[in-house]
Amino acid sequence: RDLTDISLLKSFIHLRYVDLSENKLQDLSPLSSLTELLWLKVDGNLLNSACMEEMSYLQVISFDRNRIKDMEGISHPRLATLSLKENKIQTMLGLSQDQLFNLQVLELRGNKLKSTAGLSLPKLKKLYLAQTDIGSLEGLEGLKQLETLHLRDNKFETLDGFSSSMKCLQYLNLRNNGISSFQEVEKLQVLPVLQTLVLLDNPCADEPDYRLEVLVLLPHLKRLDKEAVEEDEQEEAMKIRQTRQEEK
Repeated sequence: RDLTDISLLKSFIHLRYVDLSENKLQDLSPLSSLTELLWLKVDGNLLNSACMEEMSYLQVISFDRNRIKDMEGISHPRLATLSLKENKIQTMLGLSQDQLFNLQVLELRGNKLKSTAGLSLPKLKKLYLAQTDIGSLEGLEGLKQLETLHLRDNKFETLDGFSSSMKCLQYLNLRNNGISSFQEVEKLQVLPVLQTLVLLDNPCADEPDYRLEVLVLLPHLKRLDKEAVEEDEQEEAMKIRQTRQEEK
């Protein structure tokens, strides 16, 4: 509706679900009166900042497709899901684990991040970083509860930065990066419960016996790219692995 002013909402203090998407908002300060707000969606506006007054019950926020440049001022203690897709964010510094200790889902695809440094969210379970120009992983050691990590359409050529402390990571999407050697894939052995790996559209996926080579290195995988790992594939990979160990 091309709204630019939402000051009228101040009087609706019991609102819990608010969708203000596809307007022309630059100021969300009137929402500070909505002290019982649980769910907020303001996609497709003109916001330059995600900063808001702390809201005690807010659990879900979506700020997709705005002009937000950083993640300063997001400090809602019960926030579980935060989406900032397709903004102009360049750094993760600013997210406070002291304030966001309940955050479980963080969606940042389509930003310009360059690095993952500064991410310290101990309860995070799902992290979406596709199409963010990232070329290296830093500071992931503290994500001990992370289960899903999307890194599709980035600039990875190496797979350094994963940690054995990431004991819950089951799903990893690395589609369309620059990973060319199986030596890099071998670095994923530090992830003890990795079950699903997507490597399509990487140079290594064009190598002969690509699928078998990955299963030799990562025997616990249950799904590689779009296909489940068959029992005969596991058996063949195990034989190759044993033969190579004997040769060593």
